Amino acid sequence: MGETTKVTEKGQTTIPRDLREKYGIEPGDSVEWVETEDGVMLTKAVDGGGRGMLVPDNTDENTREEIAQELTQRIHARRTKETPDT
Repeated sequence: MGETTKVTEKGQTTIPRDLREKYGIEPGDSVEWVETEDGVMLTKAVDGGGRGMLVPDNTDENTREEIAQELTQRIHARRTKETPDT
């Protein structure tokens, strides 16, 4: 399950209509490109109103990386219908 789009000389690409509709991405919205072990993931960016909910702003970088890895593993497990190692 995936769709392919081309990147223009200016580095632009088009998000397919069905995905924009499914995830509520509208003109003017921001999207976030996130690097994962499997490649790059595109998500709809949310405003900073929830900043600090998952990880407090004063959390050290190593802990942030550990949390990010754990969340990435959980997302990957859900997408592949595996159970995360606990």
